[in-house]
Amino acid sequence: MGKFAHDEIVPFKKSEQTKKDQVADMFNSIAFKYDFLNRFLSAGIDIWWRKKAIAELKELNPKTVLDVATGTADVAILTHKILHPEKIIGIDISDGMLEIGRKKLTDKQLNPYITLQNGDSANLPFEDNQFNAITVAFGVRNFQLLEKGLGEMYRVLKPGGKMVVLEFSKPSAPLFKQFYHLYMNIITPTIGNFFSKNREAYQYLNDSVQAFPEGQSFLNIMNGAGFTQTYLKKLSFGICTIYCGSK
Repeated sequence: MGKFAHDEIVPFKKSEQTKKDQVADMFNSIAFKYDFLNRFLSAGIDIWWRKKAIAELKELNPKTVLDVATGTADVAILTHKILHPEKIIGIDISDGMLEIGRKKLTDKQLNPYITLQNGDSANLPFEDNQFNAITVAFGVRNFQLLEKGLGEMYRVLKPGGKMVVLEFSKPSAPLFKQFYHLYMNIITPTIGNFFSKNREAYQYLNDSVQAFPEGQSFLNIMNGAGFTQTYLKKLSFGICTIYCGSK
């Protein structure tokens, strides 16, 4: 298993905890403001990004879907709405986020279709070849063990199945790049701190995006984990990228 720069990026630099435990604690602490801040900081465009990612599964028409790093279940809920699979399971390491997700499912009467449970990407609690599709939105950056997580997702995917990853990336257009840098470095941590009283979480967002092996590098890692027919699509000047691979 290789090591990647983003593996070393953690929310709380002085903590003795593993990256996984730090990320869980971080999300537990900001869970109550997470959805609001997502909408606010992205001016609502994050919903469009998620819809574009889910659309990559339309042709497949999956019956069973696993949503890894499901958080407050936004992607799971949108997947139900757009694709109507028979069953969606969402897993996350943050109980605080899952709690908010479960409340949403109850409010929307989606409990028969979507199940949320605590689970770690590096050790998925599922049999081999179980899911037609796997989604991960803004989650692979937080994996403590990137290759292990991708290998586990490959393992539980059925042959003929497809994985769709949505992740932040860095825009390359010079002017936009400068604005993006300012936004992620200064504006996002400041607003994050104001609303959630947790500047580290939103500073970590920027640090982990900067260190993530994006673009072709990430496709190469997916290929190494066994995925075939890999491709990527950039969204919004490259702020976000969709990565897809099949088994």
